[in-house]
Amino acid sequence: MNKPVDFSRFPDARGHFGIHGGRFVSETLMCALTELESLYARLKDDPEFRAELDRDLSFYVGRPSPLYHAERWSRELGGAQI
Repeated sequence: MNKPVDFSRFPDARGHFGIHGGRFVSETLMCALTELESLYARLKDDPEFRAELDRDLSFYVGRPSPLYHAERWSRELGGAQI
């Protein structure tokens, strides 16, 4: 019987998932992905960035999105509160 894999160790420093290679993404997205990775490395310890990320994660990840009052649309429709 196979031993369970500890996925918390992945990806490794080269972005690989064990013997399965690296990033599985379209080549057309590699430039954007590299840019995102670089930007995150610069910002990940910034308190303002962390606060905004934590706020977004608490509202939008793993649960329904909160209700949003569409003020302008409500006004344009003539009073219904959307």
